[in-house]
Amino acid sequence: MNFKKLLPVLVVVLSLTILPSCGKNESGFTQLHIPGVDGPKLHLVGDQMLISIVFENLTVEGGLRYPVPKYPNSHIEIAPDFESEGTLMVVAVDLDDIFGGNIDQFDSQTLPGGRPLPGVSSGRLPAVAFSIPKWKNIGFYLGPKIFGLFVPVKGLNMQGAMLTARFYAGGSRQGNISLVGEDSNGENSGFLLMLDMSSKTKKRLEYLARKK
Repeated sequence: MNFKKLLPVLVVVLSLTILPSCGKNESGFTQLHIPGVDGPKLHLVGDQMLISIVFENLTVEGGLRYPVPKYPNSHIEIAPDFESEGTLMVVAVDLDDIFGGNIDQFDSQTLPGGRPLPGVSSGRLPAVAFSIPKWKNIGFYLGPKIFGLFVPVKGLNMQGAMLTARFYAGGSRQGNISLVGEDSNGENSGFLLMLDMSSKTKKRLEYLARKK
């Protein structure tokens, strides 16, 4: 048997087995679809970057707002979704908290559970990790040119696997998004959104914030 010829076929079969489906966003770009999740979607309102996520199979009776540790102007808001039976999470990240030069106050961290961050050469970034009801080990990652958000999602059924693709919003690429499968203990699955926060991006966000 010629294994060199068989290898590409095996890769395709394994990919079709573990990979979630992809779809097109409002800008026409192909993006990953996260099972049970609508989003994430990226918006800018004033001086805050809003990341909205709908958990389609999770229900809450009322809404709450949670502060983000060491991000004094940022918060996470949880509420029933108006357009579905699911739950809306809005992560509001203040631009001053990102560009304020506070990286030194954070310890470098990996993904929850110890696996390296995909797409990061060292596998870790300065971060703060915290939990809120129904979501354990949310992570905010901050580098000189990167802002990252890890949100736990159960039921991905991707034991040990990770999948990374480009992330688009507002008609252009804004970074990468990774699906993170369960670790060896069957825990710490979710998605990691890594946004480009280079000086060019900073100027664009600040310009858009002033316009609004």
